[in-house]
Amino acid sequence: MSPTKPQILVTGGAGYIGSHAVLALKQAGYEVVILDNLVYGHQDLVDRVLQVEMVVGDTSDRPLLDRLFATHNIAAVMHFAAFAYVGESVQYPDKYYRNNVLGTLTLLEAMLAAKINKFVFSSTCATYGVPKTVPIPEEHPQDPINPYGASKLMVERILSDFNIAYDFKSVYFRYFNAAGADPSGLLGEDHNPETHLIPLVLMAALGKRESISVFGTDYPTPDGTCIRDYIHVNDLAQAHVLGIDYLLAGGETGVFNLGNGNGFSVKEVIETARQVTGKEIMVVESDRRPGDPPVLVGSSEKAHQILGWKPQYPGLEDILTHAWQWHQQRHG
Repeated sequence: MSPTKPQILVTGGAGYIGSHAVLALKQAGYEVVILDNLVYGHQDLVDRVLQVEMVVGDTSDRPLLDRLFATHNIAAVMHFAAFAYVGESVQYPDKYYRNNVLGTLTLLEAMLAAKINKFVFSSTCATYGVPKTVPIPEEHPQDPINPYGASKLMVERILSDFNIAYDFKSVYFRYFNAAGADPSGLLGEDHNPETHLIPLVLMAALGKRESISVFGTDYPTPDGTCIRDYIHVNDLAQAHVLGIDYLLAGGETGVFNLGNGNGFSVKEVIETARQVTGKEIMVVESDRRPGDPPVLVGSSEKAHQILGWKPQYPGLEDILTHAWQWHQQRHG
């Protein structure tokens, strides 16, 4: 029997992407401890599916972090704990800077004190702002247009400075539109409120919503609707495991986009959902929303080359099929 791999702390591990990453870490042989304040996380999924130790608490609670690091042999931290609603960040920027920036800084200081210097950070393509080139490479200028994106960019800068000052090694993943669910149907997306297109479309298919709104049909795209880069949540989770492997093998601090490298329009998502579910989905066409770029697609070439990462589920049909299995089980 092979020796157990080191223990990883996953903050926000009871949330959507975090829970899939915990499952992927377990499957890769890592021991996992979750830290989650359960504001958006799901205790039932940790108990029923993940079955790992969970500490209920906040990344801004320094005494709790010190106790956690003192009582566990943690080799690296994977950090998902953040608020991530763009609209809310515009309305309440203080909430986002306090949680996403100060909460992360407190976590990093506790790690330094505990002599843990390996960190995988959940960043976002929102740090780029409105793209000047598509697909977006990692070198693209960063000019976020909302406090959510700005809060993630601040953490990236902190990590860059910590690398120089403290030899603190981190991988930060800027991802595009996380979507789908674990093919087992045991884990998936369950936000309240829900703002993401795919779950909203599937809730309409389930009859839990009357219709789905399409914001803008006059964009300079083939069918007039916005194009986005949807990446299967299991592919995201696998990238995070590769990021941990890379750091534990002595890798240098690096930034990587995570996307499919191709985009799907809003109309394509709705049409594919109709095919997958066999349901009629009512559409209401509305005006454009401010700040929505016509096309957001990322280049993940660097992650392919350095981490050996390749999406296993690049097709929209797989993403929607797995999400539909989950939504029927969770909300049907």
